[in-house]
Amino acid sequence: MDVPLGAESLEPLPFAVEPLPFAVGDAVQLKGRPNYLKTADPMPMLRPPDLVDSDEQGQVLAIKARNQLAVRFRRGTFLLEADQLQAAAP
Repeated sequence: MDVPLGAESLEPLPFAVEPLPFAVGDAVQLKGRPNYLKTADPMPMLRPPDLVDSDEQGQVLAIKARNQLAVRFRRGTFLLEADQLQAAAP
């Protein structure tokens, strides 16, 4: 019995690829204060973490590589890991 062409691609990948819990346009908040903030500019810079308040809401602008999200807050747009964020309370 011949295996149909492309059937080998139906096997699971050797590593887990989890979908991100956020989509572009979602409102998010920081879970805690990071050590620093990285700007989402073409030439990123490290900024102090006090630019974003702990209860401040931001909006996801883009999904980047390696579970990073570009999030716009009141004082700028920063690159943050998805696990540093939580959904904003309505």
